Amino acid sequence: MSYLDNDRLKQIGFLLLILFLAILLFKELYLFFPGFLGAITLYVACRKWMFRLVEVRKWKKSPAAALLMTASFLIILLPIGALVNMLSSRVAYAANHSGEIINKAREFNERLHQEIGIDLLSTQQLQKLQDGLTAFLPGFLGATFNTLTAIAIMYFILYFMLVNGRKMEENLYEYIPLRDENVERLGREFNTLVFANALGIPLIAVIQGIVSLIGYLIFGVPQPFFWFVVTCFTAMLPVIGAAAVYVPMGVYLLATGSTWQGIAVLVYGFGVVGTSDNISRFLLAKKIADVHPLITIFGVIIGVNLFGFIGLIFGPLLISMFILLLEIYSNEFLVKRRDRRQRHQQETAAAHGNRPAAD
Repeated sequence: MSYLDNDRLKQIGFLLLILFLAILLFKELYLFFPGFLGAITLYVACRKWMFRLVEVRKWKKSPAAALLMTASFLIILLPIGALVNMLSSRVAYAANHSGEIINKAREFNERLHQEIGIDLLSTQQLQKLQDGLTAFLPGFLGATFNTLTAIAIMYFILYFMLVNGRKMEENLYEYIPLRDENVERLGREFNTLVFANALGIPLIAVIQGIVSLIGYLIFGVPQPFFWFVVTCFTAMLPVIGAAAVYVPMGVYLLATGSTWQGIAVLVYGFGVVGTSDNISRFLLAKKIADVHPLITIFGVIIGVNLFGFIGLIFGPLLISMFILLLEIYSNEFLVKRRDRRQRHQQETAAAHGNRPAAD
């Protein structure tokens, strides 16, 4: 009869205490979690350069960390901040002039109905759109404030991660209760997942936005740089992607009498912008993992509910990490049990095979 000895009971009790404290701390520090995820992402992107500066170039840790943090801000966050600023000004204008926008939408709907025979928006839908525009601005400004707070927390955490990088990784390697090969696999796969989700998705979205901007400039689309910003953001959405911009744009141009422009935008969107997504993923295949579309879809749904807009990136990352941990758990524990069971079956079969046959 199997039983639990005192040491095993102490171990289980200690693990339950750790789990309880972990849940309590996560609950209280939940608002800082996006900043923590962002710090991990930038650490993975900067760790190689940090080690090179400190261990090869013999820089001091603090100046090296400051240099990499400044570079990441200028290369990554500053352009994103400029795009968000451009978009937020348009959102503020739309919210403050919702009545004018609704009137234009009503006129566009009537013209579209006359030209094509399609009635897109009813009176109730137009009223809901106006109410949504009015209520959207406070939420958008609140999300912007939360994002700025997350960025500040992210760089605060990132500094200590960079300065103590080697020691942190050695401690993680030592304390993770897995075999060495699984710990190494966890590190490799996590590095790949971060590049695929947190860096690859925005990079591909920007590539699609640039390709779209070329088309907007060629076909004379009004305010092409604004629509470039919108396209970059919508390109990160699963399934729909950049089509959320160029399809309504093409339909609008057709309804307003700009027939050749509307047709050109639709053809260019489906033929060139849509293809650029596949080409960019193919060119970056050696650097980023091929994330399954279902992981992206459900990751976006979960991530947006948890973290807001930044969840477009970190939602798929969390699901990918969950699946990776399941695979490592299976490799670490379940495979051992299967091996023992197969070994027992082989020994039993061998024992039966050695018995003398019955007369």
